[in-house]
Amino acid sequence: MTRTRFHQGLDDLKQKLLAMGGMAEQAVERAVRAYQTRDLSLCELVLRDESKINAAERDVDEMSIDLLAMQQPMAIDLRFIVACIKINADLERVGDQAVNIAERVMDLLSRPDPALNVDIPRMAQLSISMVRDALNAFLTADVDMAQAVLERDDMVDNMNREIFEAVDAAMAKSAGMHRNLLDTLIVARNLERVADHATNIAEDVIFWVRGADVRHHSQA
Repeated sequence: MTRTRFHQGLDDLKQKLLAMGGMAEQAVERAVRAYQTRDLSLCELVLRDESKINAAERDVDEMSIDLLAMQQPMAIDLRFIVACIKINADLERVGDQAVNIAERVMDLLSRPDPALNVDIPRMAQLSISMVRDALNAFLTADVDMAQAVLERDDMVDNMNREIFEAVDAAMAKSAGMHRNLLDTLIVARNLERVADHATNIAEDVIFWVRGADVRHHSQA
């Protein structure tokens, strides 16, 4: 493989991964809208499109392995391919979180609304924005944008704790609503995991660009 073809292969890999990221982000957005509107058709779209995300994951893995095998890249090119493999796995899991949320919404559709005073949409907005910014950081090799994603993770963790406390208090008062409340808690937990995956992606961007391992929130 010539260097020109190799760098074209790297660009193709990047574009494939970004397209997959768009699908994963859209899946979470649809699942959250389904939660807000109790829209079964949105849940069905999320479940239907899961196979597309899984197929894209396989394609990215194959492209990455081919580039590693044919060129034996060094330094930043090697870090880029390794980062793509790791980001690929996180994006597939973001898709899984969307499916989990959609399934909980479908469960909630069959029962009365628990009328719990929690701000799932705000938590969702922050988690989705973290995925979007992490992908933009990957697109532009922007370490500062990636670092900003890391700094927002604690905000989502705090929201998750607040929702847990609200659900716990509601369960003590409403014995007949436990399943509904548990579904809401699971939705929040999946959104917290979406933010975790966004954090992982941001860390991988920093690793690619700077060669620095910033896992566990050490500074780049």
